[in-house]
Amino acid sequence: MNILLFLIVVAVSYVIVRIGAIAFQLTGLEWSLAKFQALSCFTATGYTTREAELITSNPQRRQIASFLIIFGHAGLVTLIATFANSLNPLTFFPKFSIPFVNLIVPHHFIPLVNLLIIIIFVFILFKIATHANLTNKFTNVLRAHLLKKSIVQSVSFEELLVSTGGYGISKIDICEKSPLLNKTLSEADLRKSDITVLVIERGLEIFSNPRLNRKILLNDKLICFGKLETIRNNVYPKN
Repeated sequence: MNILLFLIVVAVSYVIVRIGAIAFQLTGLEWSLAKFQALSCFTATGYTTREAELITSNPQRRQIASFLIIFGHAGLVTLIATFANSLNPLTFFPKFSIPFVNLIVPHHFIPLVNLLIIIIFVFILFKIATHANLTNKFTNVLRAHLLKKSIVQSVSFEELLVSTGGYGISKIDICEKSPLLNKTLSEADLRKSDITVLVIERGLEIFSNPRLNRKILLNDKLICFGKLETIRNNVYPKN
């Protein structure tokens, strides 16, 4: 029973971290950063002050991080307890026995058998987690469910880098509600808000250091540098 609970907790922990990563991505974090932050919150390790600003400055991300930290602590306690009991031969089959099991597996070898089962299960889970097609399909299913249930409010920009003073680089998708749609960079006048448009991505076309008369079109992607809070207030579509 303990080993079964341990295996279930390991599997559920993977799912929770994956859901946390998707939730962070929907709030605007770049995918690799979202995965790292979700794992960091769940395990309470590797969380840097430099990147913490991306989480603490956003109420929705703080809520996601809080859930991950709570589930992470509960999961860790359960894992330690069930793992320890799985290696205790006195807890194996306490209420019933399988005929001839003692002839096949000596009682003092049962902890080793449990450990072997755990290693095999973790290895299989690792192979599944690193299989691109399977993880992509699984991630897409979870993402669709989160969006359908409106559990996380999706945003249309990605914060890619944080530097000192709250400044960083954001990648913004221009949607129909964008305040920049069909404006030139001159008309948008982002410079007055200390926002610099570094690149405009339009399909396969890349406009580096775009001219002020460059028009911003639907589905363009703008890579901007500035204070992240200012970018959110001036560039992110208002609901």
